[in-house]
Amino acid sequence: MSNYILDDPRKVTTHRLVEMKQRGEKISVLTSYDYTMAKIVDEAGIDVILVGDSASNVMAGNATTLPITLDQMIYHGKSVVRAVNRAMVVVDMPFGSYQGNSKEGIVSAVRIMKESHADALKL
Repeated sequence: MSNYILDDPRKVTTHRLVEMKQRGEKISVLTSYDYTMAKIVDEAGIDVILVGDSASNVMAGNATTLPITLDQMIYHGKSVVRAVNRAMVVVDMPFGSYQGNSKEGIVSAVRIMKESHADALKL
């Protein structure tokens, strides 16, 4: 959590993160999978919220992240994006959504960005 973000309620962007890094400011990142937690995290002034494929473990009780689907990641991404005003929202691309070939990866990436309205993706 940085004072930069708390003092400036504008949306966190890649450009703002670069500025923070250049000033030597710490950048805070937390994981959220749902609307309620994302709202709390955003209001606390966290810079980046990751919607991780660990939702497979935390939200669905799976032993690994492998079972989570692209549709499930989009669902969690949408829930988080609806809650957030300031933080940058990054959605994880689940295993198998980009490993096959570059076309498959692009299709998956476009779906996540278009359907969840996330700010960025994590491979």
